[in-house]
Amino acid sequence: MTSRWLWGPVLALALLAGAVAGGIAWWLDRPLALAQPVVEVSIERGTTPRAVAQAWVDAGVRTSPEALYQWFRWSGDAPRIRAGSYEVHAGVTPRELLAKMVRGDEVLEAVRLIEGWTFRQFRAALASAPNLRQTIAGLSDAEVMAAVGSPDKPAEGWFFPDTYLYSRGVSDLTVLKRAHAAMQRHLDRAWAERAPGLPLKTADEALILASVVEKETGLEADRGKVAGVFVNRLRIGMRLQTDPTVIYGLGEAFDGNLTRRHLETDHPFNTYTRAGLPPTPIAMPGLASLRAAVNPEPTTALYFVARGDGSSAFSDSLDAHNRAVNRYQRGGR
Repeated sequence: MTSRWLWGPVLALALLAGAVAGGIAWWLDRPLALAQPVVEVSIERGTTPRAVAQAWVDAGVRTSPEALYQWFRWSGDAPRIRAGSYEVHAGVTPRELLAKMVRGDEVLEAVRLIEGWTFRQFRAALASAPNLRQTIAGLSDAEVMAAVGSPDKPAEGWFFPDTYLYSRGVSDLTVLKRAHAAMQRHLDRAWAERAPGLPLKTADEALILASVVEKETGLEADRGKVAGVFVNRLRIGMRLQTDPTVIYGLGEAFDGNLTRRHLETDHPFNTYTRAGLPPTPIAMPGLASLRAAVNPEPTTALYFVARGDGSSAFSDSLDAHNRAVNRYQRGGR
């Protein structure tokens, strides 16, 4: 009699527990109601699981924040929730919501930094990048370089052009640090694999030469030979005489029309009036230009001129070069 009396409550509790467990399982795999088709939440590092649950509800997930929080705790995955920017769409379940945050399945933005851009163009691209926290707007280029950890380097040339993905709310300085580290890494590798006997003393000089190559040609097939011409000139002490350095030195004063007066006016970046490399890079070179600068194509050419189709005509002598200029630049035969 006593035994039968005890089993009744035990059975009732077991049935209740099963019902609760079944209800939880049903809820975990049932789509959450959303206030709008897409709900977005940004989770900062150090945010508690309870605050994460509340953030989703505040953003438009129509459920109990306590229920979400208890699910996070009960799953055992609450400590594995990653900081980042997330979005969910109609049909997402509580189970999928937590899994997304544990995987770090973020919504990422992108900013593309183009080969041949100057640092000024880099800064403009970062300033207009979506959902990128702006922190460098009031800093000089020198202050930016100090902030990325290279106070002894010029800003020009020291950021690797690429497409950079970032979480919403990340700072522009974070992207710059990644781009700077990438350039240092690629330059170190290129310098370590350089051809013997180059007239370049340091990796910094290789970066300067690579930037000139980048601005002189966008044609992959010509980069090595353009670099070879410049290396030949450096070896014999001949001036580089390259227009892009002059244009860079003119800065914002350049109106798109390069004149003889520009070529004859001396300044540190005028390679018509000064021998050797310019004092800093003149742009951000890509990987192909870095490799060309340290492993130039063997050539006897000392001159080249644009053909007008993106390629260049190379010449060993001034007479041959003048004929090529007359043909391709002046429309002669």
